[in-house]
Amino acid sequence: MHKIGQGLISLKLNAEGELRYITTVQEVIALLKEGVDGKIVLVDDAGTTFLAPVLSKLTGVVCLSGALGSHLAIVTREFEIPALMGIAIDNPSELNGKKAMIKHDEGTSGSLYVAND
Repeated sequence: MHKIGQGLISLKLNAEGELRYITTVQEVIALLKEGVDGKIVLVDDAGTTFLAPVLSKLTGVVCLSGALGSHLAIVTREFEIPALMGIAIDNPSELNGKKAMIKHDEGTSGSLYVAND
């Protein structure tokens, strides 16, 4: 696996799973029908309401915006799901379906790794 970015992590936990880039409510519904177990979702904005149908069952969350005080970070802490917030990723759609890992670094820092192709 190789590191593709770093951000703020909501919990001092690691997570591994299939990364899914979610941009629409229809994609959330499709993921719910498919099965959420073992999935890490990547979203553009910190939208807790948007992810509500699947949030409690996710392995992890990666968000391109937000901070540790955002609603998404707070709710994921309550569900004990690590969330990596405010990470800069070029072309997030290219990561869809890849095996990924959220790794706690030090303090409030965490990194996202994806499988080598």
